[in-house]
Amino acid sequence: MSPREYDESDARIRPSRTTRRRTKDRPSHSDSITAFVTTVDRGRTTCVTDDGVVITAMKARELGPKSVVVGDLVEIVGDVTGTEGTLARIVTVNERTNSLSRTVDDAARVERTIVANIDQLLIVVASANPEPRRGLIDRFLVSAFHESIKPIIVVTKVDVSPVPDFIKEYAALGVDIITTSSKSEDRAKDVAGILEILDEKISVLVGHSGVGKSTLINDLVPEADRMTGDVNDVTGRGRHTSSSAIALPLVNGGWIIDTPGIRAFGLAHLNKERIIESFPDIYQVTQTCMPNCSHHEASCALNPWIDSDAALHDERLIRVTSLRSLLEVKPLTDE
Repeated sequence: MSPREYDESDARIRPSRTTRRRTKDRPSHSDSITAFVTTVDRGRTTCVTDDGVVITAMKARELGPKSVVVGDLVEIVGDVTGTEGTLARIVTVNERTNSLSRTVDDAARVERTIVANIDQLLIVVASANPEPRRGLIDRFLVSAFHESIKPIIVVTKVDVSPVPDFIKEYAALGVDIITTSSKSEDRAKDVAGILEILDEKISVLVGHSGVGKSTLINDLVPEADRMTGDVNDVTGRGRHTSSSAIALPLVNGGWIIDTPGIRAFGLAHLNKERIIESFPDIYQVTQTCMPNCSHHEASCALNPWIDSDAALHDERLIRVTSLRSLLEVKPLTDE
């Protein structure tokens, strides 16, 4: 018996599940409204409109996973009344002015965006318990300068130990440094001063677990009632009390975004040279450097610039030294 020859009639064709013709046309969503994303949790996104209406929404499938983060401005359609039990749909994520992103480590290339559209980055560190780690502060500063975000260092627990000298050096880069303590008699005054800095801005708190971010949030937004934790006496590390980022409204306008404690902050996705552009005078000098200058060589144009003005020598030296330390941030996964 000779083998049978097959032709196109043998191909199996799955019958269509619907008789309706498919179209490439997509709705314009001209009736969408703009809202600010305050939380993203397990497929549900909480948004607030300009009128103060709180809406729960889900992402349109075409946006893809992890496409919406806290701080985003999004376009929403569907039931936008904010009535309990209703669910709207996010159809567009508007263009971001900036974002705070990280990779798992410096070898990874997968970028994870934490928050977007930020005015200020508050880097919270404790003067002790846990000890402040320069590596992580440098990394946050690199991200801030890279994305044109104003960085502010907030040092907590100053009643336990004085502010470390290396933190004071960041003032040479124009970084504001604020000190506070939850046990201080002037705590109310400290909080009022911080609130004034945060007014009408979108600010985000970042830092290790246990440095006092949640305690500070509870002082700034009393109704937030964020859980606080202790520092492990053995490891010197704090326990995670926040599992996801959340934006909270401030009494005088603006938002404060609390984030989970971060131990790994890779920078594989950043071009570190861009941070020089945040310092116009230094950037102008580096334009005369040799191609591919790392700005650490003896031939770097910054060296004669430092010595060119005796009156400004010390100030320029401190600024350039601090900037160079940011440009050579060393790999770390848990520093």
